[in-house]
Amino acid sequence: MATINGSDVKKLVVACDAGMGSSVMLASTLRKQLVKNNVTVEHTPVNSIPADADVVVCHSGLAARARAGAPDKIIVPFQVFLGDPAVTKVVKAIQTGADING
Repeated sequence: MATINGSDVKKLVVACDAGMGSSVMLASTLRKQLVKNNVTVEHTPVNSIPADADVVVCHSGLAARARAGAPDKIIVPFQVFLGDPAVTKVVKAIQTGADING
């Protein structure tokens, strides 16, 4: 399992599949939460994860595809789009410099 320190995260990607809007809303929320940490937050399709992504958050149903497409990235799966503990943990790790595992 790969690890990155939250203070080293420069780009966080919210990967989605169907583009129903929930992941766009999550990306917007994360952008606001991480603005003070100078972290770029992008929303991309799960099959197009950018090479410069440090951490990828995606719905648990997409985690296997994200890992297959970006095997060298930290992949953090979550269950619900807003208020999921896994996403909250990533935000706190970036804000405090704690480790993120994925």
